[in-house]
Amino acid sequence: MSDTTRAAVLVTSKQLAAEIADTQEDLVILDVRWELPTGTGEKVDGHADYLAGHIPGAVYVDLDAQLAAPPAPGEGRHPLPPIDDLEVAARSWGIHKDSRVVVYDDISGQGAARAWWLLRYGGLTDVRILDGGFEEWEISGHPVDSDEVTVMPGDVTLTPGHMPVLTADQALEWAARGDLLDARGGVRYRGEFEPIDVKAGHIPGARSAPTGHNLTRDGLFRPAEDLTVRFAAHDVRPGEPVGVYCGSGVTAAHQIAALASIGIEAALYVPSWSGWVGDDNHPVETGPDPWRQAAAA
Repeated sequence: MSDTTRAAVLVTSKQLAAEIADTQEDLVILDVRWELPTGTGEKVDGHADYLAGHIPGAVYVDLDAQLAAPPAPGEGRHPLPPIDDLEVAARSWGIHKDSRVVVYDDISGQGAARAWWLLRYGGLTDVRILDGGFEEWEISGHPVDSDEVTVMPGDVTLTPGHMPVLTADQALEWAARGDLLDARGGVRYRGEFEPIDVKAGHIPGARSAPTGHNLTRDGLFRPAEDLTVRFAAHDVRPGEPVGVYCGSGVTAAHQIAALASIGIEAALYVPSWSGWVGDDNHPVETGPDPWRQAAAA
């Protein structure tokens, strides 16, 4: 797959440092520091980490408050925010219609990808994820600031529907034919351990494809060739339909970004597992990936 596809999704720390040095006013950097929930119910706010050190010029984004609506039955822990609310937030971050946006976090993009996906869903086309996140930025020796950044409001207009989504019925239909990926860890997929949601297991027929497998040991996105092989093993190829879900629609966006980086468009089941099990009528399956078992037979 060409570098152009990957470059449209990811930016390296070296590239971002060069863009910052150019001091181009259309560059907006968003710090989406966030931690995966632990099951304790306690809200984890990354603002303290942001104030301890962030990329110069970066604006802090609260994932729970600005990149999601309040939890709701059947809609999961991170429903889509109303587009008008997202637009207000995007303007407060200084985004204009022609802005180039870079998002990052400190968990290899697994939280920041939610901002990447939402802004693209709202119609922005130039949104990239910092490969390796804040850790890679620091390791590379780039400067860090600790001030609270405030910016002049932008005037961007967002409209919904620019990234594909699945309904619950579609998610079940796609899973039945092997076109739905579960991006959670294997133990949660198999139903061996569920630290957050009310039921353990997976949508019947979904394939197990943990988000963490998109990354190298250094927390960078794996090379395009490796990602192509990884997803081909799940029978996912360019031009063929595929959907993704996770626990609440956050880390699944990372999976969609990985797929986009190799030229594969994927649809998001936004409510994900937390929304799926919020409806007692939805079937639940446990155990190993049935598609892998069939392939091994």
